[in-house]
Amino acid sequence: MKELANTTRDIARELARKYSTMTHDELDILESILVPMKYAKGEMILKEGEVCQHIYYIDRGLIRQFYFKNGKELTEHLGTDHSIFMCIESLFREEPTRLQVEALEPTMIYALPKLRLEEVALHHGNIQILYRKILEESLIISQVHADLVRFETAQDRYLKLCKLMPQVVLRAPLVYIANYLQMTPETLSRVRAATLGQ
Repeated sequence: MKELANTTRDIARELARKYSTMTHDELDILESILVPMKYAKGEMILKEGEVCQHIYYIDRGLIRQFYFKNGKELTEHLGTDHSIFMCIESLFREEPTRLQVEALEPTMIYALPKLRLEEVALHHGNIQILYRKILEESLIISQVHADLVRFETAQDRYLKLCKLMPQVVLRAPLVYIANYLQMTPETLSRVRAATLGQ
């Protein structure tokens, strides 16, 4: 049990380093609301129809966020170690999500329950800053992805992904990378071959 406590403290420190400086008291509070969650490869973290109640921080692992449209799976987000994900609309409207989240590798996640986070943020400025910066980051990631598929050529999409998320490119199955970049696996294979040939 001792090991888990250390890890939760490490994650609290990591979040503080990444998003906001914290006092010892604030670190204690942040640590106290973190919920460790372990998922096996292929396990669902969030299913369609469930309400997203947490902001999730991936300690290690790989996830994909996807939804179904006209019977087809569409990948909305791929996340790896030390990154945040959530179903933002479900989280704030407290309504069932249409998105699903699956672990693509054995994945260790720390959840920040939204209600607890909001409670403690009311009384602690640095935790409030952390909360705001996490939401800003999430919105920026969504915007970057939207712009990527809207404005970039297939090759530029792939090259940008390599730069922005190198671990995802190395670890995620090609079929999901292609789907995320809104291209066929064949197009992705051609783009990768051309990129390697440069």
